Amino acid sequence: MPDPLFTPHARALTVLLGDVENHARSHREVFVGTAGSVIERHNASGFAFYARQFYDADGKKRERYLAGPVGSKDAEATAEEMRTRIRDVKDLVPSLRMLAREGFSVVDRKTYATIASLHNHGVFTAGATLIGSHAYGVLLNHLGVRAAPYTTLDIDIARREALALEHVPDRGFLEMLRDSGIEFVEVPQLDRKQPSTSFKERGRSVFQVDLLVPSPDQTFPVLPVPELKAYATGLPYLRYLVAESQVGVVIAREGCCAVRVPLPERFAIHKLIVSRLRRGRHAKSQSDVQQACVVAAALADSHPGALESARAQVPRSARRYLTGALKLAEPLVKERHARAWEEIGG
Repeated sequence: MPDPLFTPHARALTVLLGDVENHARSHREVFVGTAGSVIERHNASGFAFYARQFYDADGKKRERYLAGPVGSKDAEATAEEMRTRIRDVKDLVPSLRMLAREGFSVVDRKTYATIASLHNHGVFTAGATLIGSHAYGVLLNHLGVRAAPYTTLDIDIARREALALEHVPDRGFLEMLRDSGIEFVEVPQLDRKQPSTSFKERGRSVFQVDLLVPSPDQTFPVLPVPELKAYATGLPYLRYLVAESQVGVVIAREGCCAVRVPLPERFAIHKLIVSRLRRGRHAKSQSDVQQACVVAAALADSHPGALESARAQVPRSARRYLTGALKLAEPLVKERHARAWEEIGG
């Protein structure tokens, strides 16, 4: 029999992940970059103040003013509060490194800085959902399994309905992204009359963030997102994916933060559907099917019946795409994970 699509993590590691998830859920704001340290500085006039020194997403050393003058009641309280936050994160870092060594999905510095910035702006709390391959990594961790590594330079953010944000900066979503310390710019559309729905790091970098909303039909229109002062690409059947979601945690070697991700059963089914919607992107379609099969296999073992329920809720117009994708999924799943195949294709 072929090897299984995933390997379960040891119980002790899943318990450790649970501690990390609890830590992330309890923090409304996280550091963008390393935790760093509190240092004392003096300006040209001799004014003594506190600053936080840290490394940003590019690995560059940065300093941010905290409070002054040194010795004043307010400045000392602010500095001590920051020291406490820093100790809290540094105490967690050994656990994050252990999870990374043991094969849990961990994002790189730029991805973490970007997602952490959106987290700090309350985007996920307000209802936005992390989808795509980074959501796949979050779901694998939460299911307690490891699988073949995935690579992606894209962050996909989905918005089902208007987000109830407490504060939107003047430049909206773009400014939220730039608060990561990365200089994002809008990506021009092929049709220059259409507004941008993607944002990339300035220069030759291909690091990119895509904003997505449900399409009203099976096309890919450009639609406004007024509360983010931005536009998004409409994705067919995205409403099915984000109709139900859960809180997950993005892990990096320097920190972690809570995000909203789709339910794993809907993620798996939706991945199969969209694999048939992609035109001229064979590698991406194959990746969609692979990820769907891994999540389905892990889910069938831990939450039997979830896939069957999710499949029953697939929109009628999407069922033909799902049927076509199952022909590709069958060789990956049927022999390796019979229960998963019974729920999605049997």
